[in-house]
Amino acid sequence: MSYDNDKKPRKQLLRDKANAKVAGVCAGIANYFNIEAWLVRIIVVTAVIFGHGFVVILYIAAWMILDETPAPQATDSHKPVGVKTRVYQAGEAPRRAFHDIDEEYRELESRLQAMERYVTSNAYQVDRELKNL
Repeated sequence: MSYDNDKKPRKQLLRDKANAKVAGVCAGIANYFNIEAWLVRIIVVTAVIFGHGFVVILYIAAWMILDETPAPQATDSHKPVGVKTRVYQAGEAPRRAFHDIDEEYRELESRLQAMERYVTSNAYQVDRELKNL
């Protein structure tokens, strides 16, 4: 028994203008295959240097055909951290990912402490009484 909402969203090949150097084609291909964008760029430049002019035509065609990635929503303040296990994979190095996650939790901890201070203070009780009037 299979339901339509059980399926994973299908990956799309889109241009990534946020990480673009020229048009975002190489960055989009890198996102699609979950590899580093610099690796795709090196492959494209190497193919052009060694006389595969057809790659330039394919790049321009992809530039014209592929849609851009949608702009991130303003409500999305949290982005998932992808940790890479191989050099060519997209994502952050494990130490950098740990540092980012640790920083995010420290910020959340300080916000939680500020809320606890307010809720346990006399100002909270006074505000609550004023709202009940």
